[in-house]
Amino acid sequence: MRTTRTKARWLVTAAAGATLSAGCGSTAPSTPAAVSSATASPAPFGQQEVQAELEAAAVAAGIPEGLTELGSDPAPESGETEKERKLAALIARLSPCTVSRTHDGADTASPESESESDPSRQQLDTLLSNLATRGWKKSGAAKEMPVGDHGTYFMATYRKQGWTLYARHNTLSTWNQSTAMATEDACFGRLTDEEATLLGD
Repeated sequence: MRTTRTKARWLVTAAAGATLSAGCGSTAPSTPAAVSSATASPAPFGQQEVQAELEAAAVAAGIPEGLTELGSDPAPESGETEKERKLAALIARLSPCTVSRTHDGADTASPESESESDPSRQQLDTLLSNLATRGWKKSGAAKEMPVGDHGTYFMATYRKQGWTLYARHNTLSTWNQSTAMATEDACFGRLTDEEATLLGD
């Protein structure tokens, strides 16, 4: 269940984001020109397209060795509790609504002082900049917080065409990791209170 629980921690962030953004979308078009524009067939922007953009942005940032996953399909194991089986089933149902990418920098030395820069963090910044050129818009201010005396935790959120991307980076003295998870807003907006609670427990 470790993989399932890790995925759940990411998904609860998405669920919280979907709750905060509910009702914040634009109203239906009312003018003839707007109606005409709305009825035109836009280019599809689903899981495969999000994956392609995330991969392209990562390669351009010089981090092609990361792992990109389309959703998750944890199979319930024998002996699990009913709650764990429900969680696994929920994550499997949300699988078509997520794309995640992880890059571990355990082999990259983290900076020993504040004056030094973290190469893996710079790569994440470049990846996010590359996504911005592809139409991903930053949502709110990015945050960076200290983790004890030897690390930092960075987070930023971007949105595009009904998808929200949560970027995270941990920098510690002996290890660092960058993770980006994109989730489909409409999919997560349909979560019930019980399901959101299940993800958060």
